Formats: sequence, structure tokens, C-alpha cells
Amino acid sequence: MARDTRQRILDCALVMFNTQGEPTVTTNHIAEELEISPGNLYYHFRNKDDIIEQLFTRYETRMDALLTPPDGRLPGLKDIWMQLHQVFECIWNYRFFYRDLLEILSRSRRLRLRFARILKRADDRAHVVMQGLLQADVIRASPAEIDAAATNLLVLATFWLNYAAIRGDRDEGAAIREGIVQVMMLLSPFLRDAERAELGQLIRAYAR
Repeated sequence: MARDTRQRILDCALVMFNTQGEPTVTTNHIAEELEISPGNLYYHFRNKDDIIEQLFTRYETRMDALLTPPDGRLPGLKDIWMQLHQVFECIWNYRFFYRDLLEILSRSRRLRLRFARILKRADDRAHVVMQGLLQADVIRASPAEIDAAATNLLVLATFWLNYAAIRGDRDEGAAIREGIVQVMMLLSPFLRDAERAELGQLIRAYAR
């Protein structure tokens, strides 16, 4: 029963953080939504930051799994598109964290270090993907261009929701879909003609 209550608190907090914004949600709000006492909530979690850290553990586990490259073969455009879609889906599921990223990380050195580790792994993965596309003769790029493109892919994916929020986008689902397209378009200048046409087809199919 205690484990069920703990999971219910995490699930409820995630929904409320995502829909209402983490800064506006208190532990009392979460307890009220679940119809439990604040004392019951504090039995499971010390404070709101403890809840956020446990949600981050869920996010971290999922993101680590998504950053695993395909086995035994070089990546293609469809592989990257699918992986990017899954990454952005993870971002969507934990969008409160990205939306309020700097505020949340400013309160926890431990989370800053853990998020930095994820960024480092994502950066390494982006470089591996770019190198794989080069080896597969999908792109043509210099080492400096590969480094810059890999970094730009990561920066755009990480801060896209912040950008969308600042410019006033209200439909975060649509913003996520646009973010996927924008990240993929970063590859376009390096693609051969056939792969550029394939990318255009993927984008058109995705926009339907």
C-alpha cells in the first residue's frame, strides 16, 4: 500500500507539474489533489524537491535507454528520426523539467551533476551519429562541421521548449513536433541529394 501511495504521488505530481508549471504547485496542492493528508505525503517524500529528484530518476532511466545506438550497423535517416521522436516524446512526458530547467537545477547541485552527465552522453551520442552518417556516405562534412552540428543538435533539442514558451506558443504538443523537424533540418545542408529528398518526404509525412 505504501508503495502504491508513493507511486500515486509521483504520477500526480508529474501531471500537475506538466500542466500547471512546477513553480506554482506545492506539496499541499499535490496532497489535496490525491485527497491525502500533507503528513501522509511527507511520510514518503521530504519536500517538493525530493519529489522532483525521484521524477528525474524516472526521466534519467528512460533517456539513458533512448541514447543507446543501434546494434551492429551504421545509422540512417529513419533511425535518427525515430530516435529523435522518442527523445522528444520523453521530453514531452517530463516537459516541466525542460520548461523550468534553470530554476530547478539552481536548487540542486546533485541534479545539476546528473543532468550534466545526461548532456555529456547525449553529446557523445550526437557525435557518434554524425560520424556514422559520414561513414555511411549519407552526409559530407568536415570534422569541424561535424562537431558544430552535433553540438547544435543537442542545444536545440534541450532548449527548444524554452524557446517555444518565450515566443508564446501555447500548444506544447505542436511545439514538440516542430522541434523534431527543426533538429532534423540541421542535417539538411550536409545531406546528399537523395538523402535530402528522403528527409523532405519524412517531414511531409510527419506533418500530415
